[in-house]
Amino acid sequence: MTAHVTAHRYRPVSTHLAIAPPVSVVIPAMNEAENLPYVFKTLPEWIHEVVLVDGNSTDATVEVAREMWPGVKVVRQRGRGKGDALITGFAACTGDIIVMVDADGSADGSEIVSYVSALVSGADFAKGSRFANGGGTDDMTLVRRLGNRVLCAIVNRKFGARYTDLCYGYNAFWRHCLDRIDLDCTGFEVETLMNIRVVKAGLKVQEIPSHEYLRIHGTSNLRAVRDGLRVLKVILRERSNRRALRRRGGRSPLLHTVSGEPR
Repeated sequence: MTAHVTAHRYRPVSTHLAIAPPVSVVIPAMNEAENLPYVFKTLPEWIHEVVLVDGNSTDATVEVAREMWPGVKVVRQRGRGKGDALITGFAACTGDIIVMVDADGSADGSEIVSYVSALVSGADFAKGSRFANGGGTDDMTLVRRLGNRVLCAIVNRKFGARYTDLCYGYNAFWRHCLDRIDLDCTGFEVETLMNIRVVKAGLKVQEIPSHEYLRIHGTSNLRAVRDGLRVLKVILRERSNRRALRRRGGRSPLLHTVSGEPR
């Protein structure tokens, strides 16, 4: 159990998780009014708060969110991009644990209990994986699958990680981790940046098998080639920064064991 959370703040959750600290769920959304009912219906009732980051939606995204979860905290996004939305949402969280959930209906909120269980059991960062045993995906083209595999292999080799999945947005972590990873990107590459920096910070990572479902309504803003190049750029930048640290005499942190085996 993580020491910075006092025992009296924990409460019963389920047969799979006897106790849990306050959990904040961050949902970045832009014009996702049709999908939000499916998202909110899967969220556990014991969630401490839901933070919806609205990317200047022109549909009823905010109204639907408030109808589905009356206590939802709505934060208006000033910038653009998924990374910017998540950073905005993280700043508004009050829970000890933060969970990232997409607004397109591709994530099953009932899996949150597995993420929280891993954190309460000692992990700092619970990383969703579609390719760990028990995971899966219904929404990945051959090009995206190949790109994810190649980029994941590069990160594992260059940073000493043992990830089975790299570009997946369903993750959870203790809020104090934000002080160690200092996020500074705006686009879809934010998940990769987080995955690299938790390794560089020496945080304990545990992979959680997760199933990614098809987007229910609408089309994704993700573009495989464009966003793949942005991810590669982040990897190269972080690698360059690591080398600069070594030249200055700094030490790279140790990587903790990551659970989950490749399929």
